Amino acid sequence: MTHNIVRNAYEDPDFMKSREARTLRIISEYLAPEKKFKENNILHTVVFFGSARIKPGSDDKFKLSKYYDAAEDFACRLSLLSTEIEKETGNCFYICTGGGPGIMEAANKGSSRTGSKSIGLNIQLPYEQYPNDYISPELNFEFHYFFMRKLWFIYHAKAIIVFPGGYGTLDELFETLTLVQTRKLEKLNIPILLYDKSFWDEIINFPRLVEYGMISEEDLNLFSYFSNSDEGISILKPKLKLIMENIHNYLELKFPI
Repeated sequence: MTHNIVRNAYEDPDFMKSREARTLRIISEYLAPEKKFKENNILHTVVFFGSARIKPGSDDKFKLSKYYDAAEDFACRLSLLSTEIEKETGNCFYICTGGGPGIMEAANKGSSRTGSKSIGLNIQLPYEQYPNDYISPELNFEFHYFFMRKLWFIYHAKAIIVFPGGYGTLDELFETLTLVQTRKLEKLNIPILLYDKSFWDEIINFPRLVEYGMISEEDLNLFSYFSNSDEGISILKPKLKLIMENIHNYLELKFPI
């Protein structure tokens, strides 16, 4: 007598890729990264946003490779700062990027120069996006859903570093600013640093938004500019130490178990 073998639903690839299983896929993109972060004891990150199109050594008319070099150097300096803070307080942070080329690659590369682990939250796209070679293998993630990827960008973030970029970078910047402005982010004091004020002044007229009444004057204080690694470190060092030391105490007071 023969028996028909019936596959469990969660072992059926056709079902798991179906519209009906979308909720399961979304939950998977929450639970799988959470498990990996816990296994690697990752509680704090500094997130780099920036263009995937900026290449090292490029010779375009805007000399955009300078941003790649600056991101690599700053990530390297930040990883050294993490080691310094860990010796002082027991807390450390990890460089986290979108996992692809360009500024993302530069930041992962800079961190790798110090022997530190770094995170890549890659996204499946029809072009441009592929995991760079400098992500720590155990912290190399792949996402299908943008909103789940964004959740993990922000969840552990203790600082956001934004280098020049296009639609994706602008989306990430403005979503973060909106979360802080609307107090949907518990870390209201999270530092948001924009590299190269001259670029941002040309691309976005923030003061004009104030004049039109679209944002408040105090909303301009939600972010800062920096022009080199020394300046960025001087801004971040005291803020990172403070936010890492106090964030969990704050959350426990506000949301007691």
